[in-house]
Amino acid sequence: MVAVVGAASLGAEIAAARLLAPWFGASTIVWANTIATVLLALSAGYWYGGRLADRDPTVHGLARLLVLAAGLLAAVPFVAGPFLRVSVQALDQVQAGAFVGSLIAVLVLIAVPVLVLGAAAPYAIRLSVNSVDEAGRVSGRLYAISTLGSLAGVFLSALLFIPLLGTRRTFIFFAVALACAALPALGRRWLLAPAALAVLLVVPMGAVKTAGAARVVWEQETEYQYARVLQAPDGERTLELNEGQAIHSVYRPGTWLTGNYWDEALVLPLAARRRPPRSIAILGNAAGTVARAYGHFFPSTRIDGVEIDSQLTDVGRRLFDLRAPHLALHTADARPFLRQAHRRWDAILVDAYRQPYIPFYLTTREFFALVRDHLNPGGVVMVNVGHPVASDTLEKVLTATMRTAFGTVLRDPAEEVNTQLVGFAGHGSAAVLRSGAASRTFPATLRRTADAAAARLAPGLGGGPVYTDDRAPVEWLIDGSILKVAAQGQR
Repeated sequence: MVAVVGAASLGAEIAAARLLAPWFGASTIVWANTIATVLLALSAGYWYGGRLADRDPTVHGLARLLVLAAGLLAAVPFVAGPFLRVSVQALDQVQAGAFVGSLIAVLVLIAVPVLVLGAAAPYAIRLSVNSVDEAGRVSGRLYAISTLGSLAGVFLSALLFIPLLGTRRTFIFFAVALACAALPALGRRWLLAPAALAVLLVVPMGAVKTAGAARVVWEQETEYQYARVLQAPDGERTLELNEGQAIHSVYRPGTWLTGNYWDEALVLPLAARRRPPRSIAILGNAAGTVARAYGHFFPSTRIDGVEIDSQLTDVGRRLFDLRAPHLALHTADARPFLRQAHRRWDAILVDAYRQPYIPFYLTTREFFALVRDHLNPGGVVMVNVGHPVASDTLEKVLTATMRTAFGTVLRDPAEEVNTQLVGFAGHGSAAVLRSGAASRTFPATLRRTADAAAARLAPGLGGGPVYTDDRAPVEWLIDGSILKVAAQGQR
């Protein structure tokens, strides 16, 4: 019993962080909140379990405790969903009170089963110690067994269950294990408990999610995230990651322009050279919206699409027409890919940020120096900066940091929540972009996009601090921006 409780406690902690990540990111702040919640719940459980064990010092009582914990643990991913959805909707509508309240509610949902699990440890010690002389030896042995169980829970959840079964089924698996561990002390009439929980393992993963008017044509919980593809009645397909608060790729049959920020990557490099790049690296390729468009409009351009999640690349090939004459696809993290690369590009697109989690190591002076070293003379880097409406804090930080590596940094506020930052290894300007777009060889269907981008291009904002690998508090920056916008919205 103690071994299974230890495994379920730490396994639930790993799964809880995974449960929160699609909604709030996987930053150190999210992990700190998750760990703190688990520790507080365990502490309360130890205290309560000691009192409970003195009132009912029976194995039957401990077994009932495990069944209760099993039921609560299995309920977490189902009950937490509505709270998480309300929380994110409140975030979209800048209602800070509802956002914080829903987040607290989710943490409480996670804390309740962990509290009950914590009560099992003193209960087990109370039942195992027969005399004061053996108290130290017995309690030490039980804590060792519990810790080994916790170690197994960590590795089983992180390396086996979450990748193979998914987050929700990981909670259910540990719930079933707890119920099974309690069975020998409860008898056959309790056999229905683990059987009922096991039934939840076969419930389709997408059964608790909705897609509105669109139809879900593909979904998968990958190694990194929950992903799904929605198809609208007109045939348009969109790739949503996690709970769909942003679209990461789009496919429209027979067209290559999206009317959104992806189109800017096709024209902004002309601000440096008056001609399309001969080569481009896309860091954060997702299902390949930009790569596909480059292959159509500039078939001679060599494209390196870099995406950390191989399943997004696979679905890009299947459902997003991800192909181009000179396309190479790489499964890798952006910065290690650059560090190991032995070639340079005319343009590099950084599209690997997603709110609210932004990899800090892709926002630092050292990263942009690495990018500059992998650009050809006169090359250009484009950074897609997503941000809350009317918030420019992140943009200022990235602009200041990019200026340590690039002499000229321009901004293109293409969308209300997306600004393109453009850094030039040489010279770049809106005038050069207009000149390139006017060329007879430039695709006519892109000229309106190029002219609009040239009209928006302006010097980068000032006032932000420079981030480094040693100090890049991007989590605090993002959280601060969200709260600031939320407060302004409430006023």
